Amino acid sequence: MSLPEHGLVLGKFYPPHAGHHHLIRAAQAGCERLTVLVSHATVESIPLAARVAWIQEAHPGARVIGTVDDVHMDLNDEAIWQAHVDIFKTAVPERIDALFTSEPYGPELARRLGAAHHFVDLARNAFPVSGTKVRADPAGNWHYLEGPVRAGLALRVVALGAESSGTTTIAEALAETYAARGGTWADTRCVPEYGRTFSEEKLRALQAVQPEATWPDVRFDTADFPVIAERQNRLEEAEARLGGPVLFCDTDAFATAVWHERYLGGRNPALDPLGDALAHHLYLLTDHEDVPFEDDGLRDGEHLRPWMTGRFAAELERTGRRYVKLQGPHEDRLDQAVRAVDALIAGGWSIADPLPEYR
Repeated sequence: MSLPEHGLVLGKFYPPHAGHHHLIRAAQAGCERLTVLVSHATVESIPLAARVAWIQEAHPGARVIGTVDDVHMDLNDEAIWQAHVDIFKTAVPERIDALFTSEPYGPELARRLGAAHHFVDLARNAFPVSGTKVRADPAGNWHYLEGPVRAGLALRVVALGAESSGTTTIAEALAETYAARGGTWADTRCVPEYGRTFSEEKLRALQAVQPEATWPDVRFDTADFPVIAERQNRLEEAEARLGGPVLFCDTDAFATAVWHERYLGGRNPALDPLGDALAHHLYLLTDHEDVPFEDDGLRDGEHLRPWMTGRFAAELERTGRRYVKLQGPHEDRLDQAVRAVDALIAGGWSIADPLPEYR
């Protein structure tokens, strides 16, 4: 028996969760080609483009498209039924052979679309979760979210600061602290600083031709810094797809612009879009005071630490980024950071309610 040629899955996917992914995978197995239609109302705070991208990444074999639907749902109103069907048919004008849903209204919608209906886990036994539950408590339902959605919803916290001011120490300590809370936090991760890897490689390359070379002999080019920023973003995105509700970052692409100033003087405009490419929710500026300078073989700027701390603070202020300055010994800094991160978590994700549904 041949499969239906064209199948359709539609919904708000606000946000996508394990139940949605189960539905889409079942539909892909049940038809020759699948269209996933993401329906977005303008009152919703997760952008349509983000949801389309998340589903497309998770289901590369499907065609994923989006549409705006600002009509509330009322199963008892014929005019509203027709308004929704018109929107769906405009978004997907070709013939639909099969509609796959986990909703009681699925058979009626399929009839109006001229398609056969296929239920997939109507009782939600496979994944007892809903968009409503995820919106109310993303952290508590984190295990129902796949990588792209985790990356899109994770609260990202960046440690940045001058040389030898404890950024790596605080970022790693925070990741360990939150992972130790267990449960949904067990997957908490720390994104390493790619700039250090780049620096190590640069020094090794120089020593290959000049065996006696040391770090002060290394020279940077302005083109190096966009490479560092882009790789930092890629590392962060990869870790965010695997991690928990909070992601800790040992620096970010935004900070790379200040490092460019430190080594070359002046700014590189190519760094600005890279620094703004990813959303970060909290910055932790590590003060150079109370942290002895340690030359680990890749540092030579002890005299520049006050200037760098000031530049980071100035840029955070200028760009309106939320930040806390960490001061004192490590134990105090960790306590300050945990309180700031807990306040961020307590503020929640603030996902707006969708349009009401009447049944």
